[in-house]
Amino acid sequence: MSENAATNPHPEADVSTQDEAMINDSSKQIPTREKIAYGFGDFGNGFMFDLGQAYLTKFWIDACGIGAGAVAGIFAFTKIFDAFMDPIAGSVIDNRKKIGKQGKFRPVMMISAIILGIMTVVTFTMPSGLSGTQKIIYAYAAYMIWGLVYSFTNDPYGSLASVMSRNSQDRSFMATSRQVGSVGAQFIAGVAFIPLMGMIANGNTGVKEEHGYFWAAAVFAVIGVLMFAVCFFGTKENVKVHRNTGDNAQKEGFKDYIRVIFKNGPLGALILMTLFTISAMNTNNQMMVFYAQYNLGNIGLQPIVNAIMMGCSIVGVFMIPTLTKHFGQKRTAMWSFVIGAAANILNYFLPSNVITFVVLVTIGYTALAIPNGITWAMVSNAIDYGEWRSGVRKEAITYAAFNFSRKLAQSLAALVSAGVLALTGYVANAKQTPEALNGIKAAMTLYPGICLLVAAVVIGFLYKLDDKNFAKVADDLDHGRWEHGKISGNLK
Repeated sequence: MSENAATNPHPEADVSTQDEAMINDSSKQIPTREKIAYGFGDFGNGFMFDLGQAYLTKFWIDACGIGAGAVAGIFAFTKIFDAFMDPIAGSVIDNRKKIGKQGKFRPVMMISAIILGIMTVVTFTMPSGLSGTQKIIYAYAAYMIWGLVYSFTNDPYGSLASVMSRNSQDRSFMATSRQVGSVGAQFIAGVAFIPLMGMIANGNTGVKEEHGYFWAAAVFAVIGVLMFAVCFFGTKENVKVHRNTGDNAQKEGFKDYIRVIFKNGPLGALILMTLFTISAMNTNNQMMVFYAQYNLGNIGLQPIVNAIMMGCSIVGVFMIPTLTKHFGQKRTAMWSFVIGAAANILNYFLPSNVITFVVLVTIGYTALAIPNGITWAMVSNAIDYGEWRSGVRKEAITYAAFNFSRKLAQSLAALVSAGVLALTGYVANAKQTPEALNGIKAAMTLYPGICLLVAAVVIGFLYKLDDKNFAKVADDLDHGRWEHGKISGNLK
């Protein structure tokens, strides 16, 4: 450290002898129970988030009678609105100055998760007696509020991993834990939600289909909140971080949000990549129920296909620590995208057949789930990289910038799904035309295939923060250094 002090180009940035010693040791790992508990957060998140992504389209169109074109507009507008709420949520969280013993992120996450559970049920509710226009207005309002609350739940949850550990293997484990939780929730939602909804609606005299959705959503929301509680009580914010507090604290604004995006190259690459990966995944999830009902001719196949597809994805996600240890995060993600793209594109051009469809859609979904899991570790690394480049740590606003791309991707997926149905002449609960069937198949397979091909190019050529470069960043931050000197501020 004496050599670093002698060559420091900004000696005025040195704040104390405490900073000259190792502040954090990124070579040490946190207890496994904490890393597992972290994954329960995305498990709970999936019970509320993935539920809406997969079934709100069908709920609004088939159960509520809203037109497919109107539903496309609802998703497109509300997701764009939500995307612009992320920097607000990130700024509010980063501007928190009174940080108690529970940490900076965990309390915000838990309180917001409870509200999110309530709003999840509200989105799957349609009051009786409303006109068509009133139904659309209600859907807009409910989903916009849901999205705002989701930002205040997911931004602190995503930021939490960066202050739990800086160890690369810990982060790969947490990325795996999180993705297992996410895919696990998708698995349960994909297998159990429609049968549960049908059981409630068909097994009770006088219960309409929309009421079946309501009660099934309520069950999922309660489970989701309980899983967030496991995450809250099972994790700790272990990494000591320099934070400016009191009168010296600088409030984050929209300019800081823009600066974070354009001055953090790895983050920019992840944002661009995510536009394609998340829109591919969500389009797949949204169209699965339509494909099973109309292209395969049996909606009862939907939970079976989802069980196979997502079950294999969970197995694939468990391989993330091993794959990243041997091949690195970047190479593992890139080649997974290539495999997924090939499987999806092939699935479109082959004749419709249950067996070949299930095999190829499973390969494609598993190949997408692996890099989606790795992305969470990459985001934590990008947060550290941003601190190393600027000397100021901005976890929530950095994660909000990343989440912005996820919201836009979700909007794009909804626009593609509902838009294809509208453009190809889809009619709810009726025999579909060949054009509509081909549109469903293209949205289900061809669109994700093209998206994953583009994602492979983005991660291969634009993402520069490989494992070797990050090791240098982590070592500097462990010793309180940024790119041009010592990091100022109080350790929290």
